[in-house]
Amino acid sequence: MLRSLVAATALFATSATAIAQDASAPGTQTIEGIVAVVNDDAISFSDVRQRARLLLLSLGGQQPTQEQIQQLTTQALEQLIDEKLQLQEAAEYEVEVSDGDIANTIEGMARQSGITREELLGSLIQSGINPVSLEDQARADIAWRRIMGGLYGSRIRISQNQIDDQLERMRASSQQTQYQLSEIFLFAPTEEERAQAFTAAESITTQVQAGAPFELAAERFSSAPTAATGGDMGWVTIEDLDETRASIIREMDGPGLTAPITTDEGVYIMLVRNKRDPAEQTSTVDLTRITVNDGSEAALLEAVGRIGSCAEIDSVVDADENLRAVALTDVNVNELGPEGRAMVTATDLGRATDIFAQSGTLAVMFVCDRRDNVDDLPTAEQIEDRLFAQQLGMISQRSLRNLRRDATIIRR
Repeated sequence: MLRSLVAATALFATSATAIAQDASAPGTQTIEGIVAVVNDDAISFSDVRQRARLLLLSLGGQQPTQEQIQQLTTQALEQLIDEKLQLQEAAEYEVEVSDGDIANTIEGMARQSGITREELLGSLIQSGINPVSLEDQARADIAWRRIMGGLYGSRIRISQNQIDDQLERMRASSQQTQYQLSEIFLFAPTEEERAQAFTAAESITTQVQAGAPFELAAERFSSAPTAATGGDMGWVTIEDLDETRASIIREMDGPGLTAPITTDEGVYIMLVRNKRDPAEQTSTVDLTRITVNDGSEAALLEAVGRIGSCAEIDSVVDADENLRAVALTDVNVNELGPEGRAMVTATDLGRATDIFAQSGTLAVMFVCDRRDNVDDLPTAEQIEDRLFAQQLGMISQRSLRNLRRDATIIRR
């Protein structure tokens, strides 16, 4: 670890009680040394200590070990560096965040916890945390989201093909064993960073095992796009994961937390929340059966050729006494028998099946509507929102990494 972080750890104290008691009065600012400078903006030991206390509180306030304090301090400094860069970018683009914006954000956080804003701020003060630390964090987060939304929000286009492809993958996944997973990902592209990330992941794992909410840990620490939803990945199959994680998840007996998993990109902590066997997918369809009275295949083919959609069936059939149409609604495809099910399943919406024998004559089925009854399939709008958020999240992470790369960051 960096010398500055070791020094910051020493200032931080060695237990949750000491952390809480070693707080500056909320209305004052302690004059202390500088732990880092980000493009001429200083970060003090006091800033790091306050943020580390905030991180500890957000993880449930368990009494940390010395090693966990060191990891919290490391994470606190990295967060503060990111926030300095975000606020500097906000100044560059003249993005302003008002006190009212911050108050509304904190009020929303309090509401989610079932308390008032005043009660939330009071709990911070009682825990030895200056509310300014939370307000600064909210200011940077709001500003950064506005910058990313303004620069890239209008450029992201989610096509209908992307939505359809995602929905089709979800339908296919429902026919395989699925795992309900959550993740925490610590981005660490170099070997040295991966070693540090692994140690940090061990600390986070210990905190979660001691009762800290996994969702809060993901929101605070994860670099994955799922951090915005507390690490929730939803229901996924083994094939959706890289081989390293897949092999570990596959061997787990049931719900639980994995040990840190090292990959080429960084370190993962996976939470297996549930597992389910392949679902029996049932489709409900609306069909229209057209038969030809004289049994003429040519006549039936000619009629089918004149029908461009289900809406045109009645007009074509009414104009030809040799044809008859019967509407069949809310038909479970599993009740059609093996041949009928295969035929209807293979037919596109609005199109006709192959010709088949029906009560001494010939017939076709038009598939006019299809509804897949699979649990947990989101709507098209939900898929679009999810894909948009994922793309914007990846752009946001890449932009922040670029800012770090180009910045002058001096750790003391």
